[in-house]
Amino acid sequence: MKTKHQTQQWGIRSVSFWMTLLIALGIIFVGARFIINPNAGASDFGIPFSNAYDLPFGRIKGIRDIFSGIALLPLLLLRMRSATAWVFTSAIIVPATDFLIVLSTNGPADIAHLLIHGLTVVYMAITSFLLFKS
Repeated sequence: MKTKHQTQQWGIRSVSFWMTLLIALGIIFVGARFIINPNAGASDFGIPFSNAYDLPFGRIKGIRDIFSGIALLPLLLLRMRSATAWVFTSAIIVPATDFLIVLSTNGPADIAHLLIHGLTVVYMAITSFLLFKS
């Protein structure tokens, strides 16, 4: 007979753990890129900067992205599945809003950038489902 603790183990053997870690590291990379090269970050986001005064906003976005990724790391390291699930699920609002911002700015013809943000939403929704699944 397994104890409650044994049946609720979650960590490096779980697909949802690695899917969450991938997003956390990925958004840290995106944030670092916005700080190091804001023009490239903005262009890859889907809304390039129009002048040099926009650069600080890229760096502001960068530090927020880095924080978003770092906020998940302690939860993963401490194997706090429930807390990870809630934080990760609430974070889906970010790529969903990014999708809507790119759509309202560039229109539906910007398929490449819409797919990046839209597929991130789908990936995160699947990961969230797996995180909450017992």
